[in-house]
Amino acid sequence: MAAALTVCAAGVRLTRSAEALARITGLGDLLTGAILIGFVTSLSGLVTSVTSAYEGNASLAVSNALGGIAAQTVFIVVADLVYPHANLEHAAASESNLVQSTLLLVLLALPVLALALPGLTLLGIHPVSVLLVLMYLFGLRLIASANRRPMWQPTETEETRAEASASTLDAPRGNTALWAGFSALALIVGISGWVLAKSGAQLTTSFGIDASIVGGVFTAITTSLPELVVAVTAVRRGLLALALGDILGGNSFDVLFLAAADIAYPHGSIYGFLGSGDLFWVGLSIVMVGFLLLGLLRRERHGVGNIGFEGTAVLLLYGAGLLALIATGGA
Repeated sequence: MAAALTVCAAGVRLTRSAEALARITGLGDLLTGAILIGFVTSLSGLVTSVTSAYEGNASLAVSNALGGIAAQTVFIVVADLVYPHANLEHAAASESNLVQSTLLLVLLALPVLALALPGLTLLGIHPVSVLLVLMYLFGLRLIASANRRPMWQPTETEETRAEASASTLDAPRGNTALWAGFSALALIVGISGWVLAKSGAQLTTSFGIDASIVGGVFTAITTSLPELVVAVTAVRRGLLALALGDILGGNSFDVLFLAAADIAYPHGSIYGFLGSGDLFWVGLSIVMVGFLLLGLLRRERHGVGNIGFEGTAVLLLYGAGLLALIATGGA
């Protein structure tokens, strides 16, 4: 519980740091959210997956990563609920968000290939793990290019909110102090992830709960709390691009947990030791992100609860998925 609260509190501070860093680095809100904040808010999940993999708990490591992506997609809907003016996907439409969503779908599809061919390894590491890293780096180049020179423009409406050009924060204390504080927050989030990994493993062994449920629900949601806090805080401050960039960028980085876990796993490629529950999280995440992409393309202004058809679909899919997984015991 203490680790979860620590992760949550760090998310609030990260939002303020992110807004100042967007101004100092010149990356803008979206790229700052996608790269810097997406990385730091994912650190606790990364440490959880790597620690679990190193200790031989393959299912916990993978389900934590993939369950976190599903949970964080739901967090976009939560952030949408606190934005009263319009559907968030309508208001924050941009080519960069479309590219990020498409990149995430490609990254999620790659582990399916590894699950289908688990024996294809080199020095105990699956080639898909290397491909995940290369595709992620290529995707970052595409996102940066789309942000600088967009080839697609959304139709402007009165609810559309362009990326903020200037920060509304007070002047930062100084670049050195700001980066130092940002690094300290990253360290706190990482240590909390290690604690959560130990807690997840204990739940699995002590109570006999399937690792795909513990990882996909307990550790995934807990380690994803910084993304939720950052997204909601950013939306309340009117930084819609930062909010979506944080979630989508964090989700893309979360897929890289699989590559890191594959390297840390001591018994060969981690993909050869996964069950149907782990594959379930892959499929659920792909469908949820697919609906999110449809929402970014169609841009419904208002819908049920002011969240649009994609938000409703994401909530229903996640809720039904959790019930199905628990009902089958994660098998």
